[in-house]
Amino acid sequence: MRGKNELLRFFGGLAMMAVGLFLLFNRVHVGSAGFGWGRLSFGFFSMPSGLVVVPLIIGVVWMFATDGSFVSKIFTVISVLFIIAAIIMNTSFWVDRMTMFDWLLMLIMIFAGGTMVATVLFQDHLNVKNKEQNDAVEAYKKMADAETKRADELEKELKAVKDSLKDKNSGQA
Repeated sequence: MRGKNELLRFFGGLAMMAVGLFLLFNRVHVGSAGFGWGRLSFGFFSMPSGLVVVPLIIGVVWMFATDGSFVSKIFTVISVLFIIAAIIMNTSFWVDRMTMFDWLLMLIMIFAGGTMVATVLFQDHLNVKNKEQNDAVEAYKKMADAETKRADELEKELKAVKDSLKDKNSGQA
């Protein structure tokens, strides 16, 4: 019966998270940055946005001229990553106006659903880990008890040896 409840909890959490994300993503708009259009800035370095493809062109020409040397391939890949970074840096997000109720409803659905999914996914792992720790503590306690018992036995033997030596010494005197 436990497996069925976990399955329902997992899909219920997944549905809540999906609905919350759907509502949030319907309120978010994506576009290019309005200010600085046509220029890309990387810290103190600024250049027109069209120049970002020049390293790619150089890399492709270099790759064909040198029969695909390893360095030219790395340069081309880095230039493609540079173009992707430029596109992402020139992107902006904005959210429509909404009521506080809408905002809280979205956040609660996203995080409560995510929590439900995460507890189902990681609960067994945590239980196994706790059980392993408890087993290790029990084994340590048993080992400590056995050592204490052995120490008590050795102490009794030592006392018996001392007593027998005292008896021998008093009998000789």
